[in-house]
Amino acid sequence: MEKHMHIIEEVFTFMKSRVIITAAELDFFTNLDERPATSGKLASSMGLNPRATARILDALVTMDLLEKKGDFYHCTENGKSLSSRHPHTILPMILHMARLWKSWSYLTETVQEGSMRKREIQEFDDENRAAFIGAMHAIGIGLSEEIAEGYDLSPFKRMLDVGGASGTYTIAFLRKNLHMNATIFDLEPVISLALKRIEGEGLSDRVTFAKGDFYKDDLPGEYDLVLLSAIIHQNSPEENMDLFQKTFQALEPGGVLLIRDHIMDESRTKPPAGAMFAINMLVNTRGGDTYTFGEVQHALETAGFTHVALVRTGERMDCLVEARKPYH
Repeated sequence: MEKHMHIIEEVFTFMKSRVIITAAELDFFTNLDERPATSGKLASSMGLNPRATARILDALVTMDLLEKKGDFYHCTENGKSLSSRHPHTILPMILHMARLWKSWSYLTETVQEGSMRKREIQEFDDENRAAFIGAMHAIGIGLSEEIAEGYDLSPFKRMLDVGGASGTYTIAFLRKNLHMNATIFDLEPVISLALKRIEGEGLSDRVTFAKGDFYKDDLPGEYDLVLLSAIIHQNSPEENMDLFQKTFQALEPGGVLLIRDHIMDESRTKPPAGAMFAINMLVNTRGGDTYTFGEVQHALETAGFTHVALVRTGERMDCLVEARKPYH
């Protein structure tokens, strides 16, 4: 029994996750960041059960998210990152995880049924979409800059960022490569967010925007680089094939398609984060998955690409696949 305790301890971690998610959903961290309070005062002001509120707050103290001074609870530095007042708040990401909690609760049924027929995918409303994209930008800045530093972008002048969200990778690529311009292609509500971000970065003269849905619409062209950053995992193989054909048409001859995503080894167990992310796609999309390099290569070559190569591997959804549109 003793040698298997680590398994039990891993399963128990869901309790900590649930406490943090509940505190985030109730916005405890923003409230206590604005004004430290006793559990009774916080419960009274928010219309909550006093005893339950106190137990949650005490548990958060044990996680170094709150500090207890006498009867008053204060946010620690870690806790402040979960406050909406924080300039780089991760609260929207935690609230996204609250959405995932609900969908992951259907994992057993999904495995039994092999589909999601009995429930609908939770769609973002405008407010949640904006918060999520903001959080993704905040946590993705570092990796985007690392990739911009490590991948040679000097041959490219015109990039199409497909599903580019608020422009995290466009910003990183253009800051590193002053000769480049870019177009961000995304849904209309997302483009309005990207426009503000790009203006704030002072890149408006180098970035244009194209509104559309890559599942339904053709992509604009012609570009010498097309970026699919964290896109292919949300698609079925058939959807990816359609998207690869569209990117092929959007590229000028000799242009390059660059894919950033989890790329699995042939055993489908490495990187470990990719294996777990495949489960996330199982319960949150109709056909999404993580794919092996062999699967991606076959699809790209079927779509007409050549010189398909895995040019970067990593554990953080930072693998890069490169493919070229031939000249003839």
